[in-house]
Amino acid sequence: MATDRRAEMSAEKKDAFLGAHETGVLSLARGDEPYAIPVSYGYDGTGRHFYLRLVSTPESEKRQFLASEPNVRFVVVDDETDTYRSVVATGTLTRMDPDELAVEEIQQYGEARRPLFEVWPEDREDLDIGLYRLSPTSITGREVTIARDDGT
Repeated sequence: MATDRRAEMSAEKKDAFLGAHETGVLSLARGDEPYAIPVSYGYDGTGRHFYLRLVSTPESEKRQFLASEPNVRFVVVDDETDTYRSVVATGTLTRMDPDELAVEEIQQYGEARRPLFEVWPEDREDLDIGLYRLSPTSITGREVTIARDDGT
């Protein structure tokens, strides 16, 4: 039988973890209705902000949820080894005006990877490409190390 050891991650471990990854799941809530999507992101460990480039079509659920200024939860996980790690950030998204971005913020959007290919059912000019910043009200992290009965 396997046993596990759980630990809360320190602020330094959370920052290192978030800086080393580039994708997570963004969950938006509007009333009792949830919406979740995988996205890429950039992370500023100094200011503890997430930077997201979100693309939506005119009638998409994503655009409707973003227009409602929803509460958000952003989850990043890593389960590639015997230690499972996850970080959850909660807060609100702020749409950023590209003309008002500082050089450091522009660099963070560069960390938000674009997909290798894009397929959209709408014409490109109908797409809304929005730059958003998530300034979390909380960031929690946990790591669980699995110890197997065979000692590995």
